[in-house]
Amino acid sequence: MISFVQHWYKKRFSDPQAVTLVFILLGLSALIYFGAGLLAPIFVALVLAFLLEWPVAQMSRVGINRTAAASLVLVLFVGVMLLLTFGLTPSIWRQGLSLLAELPNMLDKGLAMAEGLVSRYPKYIPPEQLDAMVEQLRRLLDTQHLLDIGKHLLGYSASLLVLMVYAILVPLLVFFFLKDKQELIQGAKRFFPSNRQLANKVWAEMHQQIFNYIRGKVIEIVIVGVVSYVLFAVMDLRYAALLGVLTGLSVLIPYVGATLVTFPIALVAFFQWGFTSDFAYLMIGYGIIQALDGNLVVPILFSDAVDLHPVIIIAAVLVFGGLWGVWGVFFAIPLASLIKAVINAWPELPAIENTEHP
Repeated sequence: MISFVQHWYKKRFSDPQAVTLVFILLGLSALIYFGAGLLAPIFVALVLAFLLEWPVAQMSRVGINRTAAASLVLVLFVGVMLLLTFGLTPSIWRQGLSLLAELPNMLDKGLAMAEGLVSRYPKYIPPEQLDAMVEQLRRLLDTQHLLDIGKHLLGYSASLLVLMVYAILVPLLVFFFLKDKQELIQGAKRFFPSNRQLANKVWAEMHQQIFNYIRGKVIEIVIVGVVSYVLFAVMDLRYAALLGVLTGLSVLIPYVGATLVTFPIALVAFFQWGFTSDFAYLMIGYGIIQALDGNLVVPILFSDAVDLHPVIIIAAVLVFGGLWGVWGVFFAIPLASLIKAVINAWPELPAIENTEHP
């Protein structure tokens, strides 16, 4: 067993560039894991700069000064974000609070319907089991408990210091990342070993894939969210804006997000219409949107960015989401693709024949 491990180690780690690649990956992973809280504005700015690099590069190719191009792109981006924030966020916030306030009434209606089913089919639904479920739901959806949760979330979201840091530092960092890209890259190279050709090869393979994935994911969120909102608004579904945003954000979690967001949509539709034709039309329309997203939008947007088995994708979401939260979920597929690229590019020495006699 020991000889097998030694042979595997020599076969895989005899190349100095492979060792360099391992140290680079471990160092970056440790920096992200342990410094995520402190360096969060820098990480956010890096992601935004990575997304905005393409229009800046296109403007530079046609002769526009890079500083002017970075300034123009950043101003347009900030303007769009402000428009979305002040135009969409208040409506979503109001609908969210209204939905939280109405949940107890929805619970009472649901319990009344469940009690009717229990009285009609006592053999299939034991009354004591229903009572236990009712007690748990009442505790979970207690009005005071919901208000406490809302105040707790509000305390985090309304932190003036955090808002000031992100509102001022992030755009400033994005501007300098875009404006001084080459100077910053040259300066960062001093902290990496010189024999990093293998790492450069992996990065060259991943660079375009990561950009395609991030760009595609943003486009997918917008398409799914807008189309879902249009469907909900046309059907006159309550909380249309809130549910549309939730549907758009659900694409961040492959395979699981769509299932999770289906429950609140079906719940709101049921308590608004009951088991009527409107409920059926809404769920059919929502199902068509999900089918088109999975079979048309995703293949078009991610044909060159994702070549992973669904099991690998789900495992990556679970692992990286557990390590880095929302950002881990968002970058789960690129990180899994990175691991795959490292495995594919890893140098392997020719197998050494075993010359020992038995």
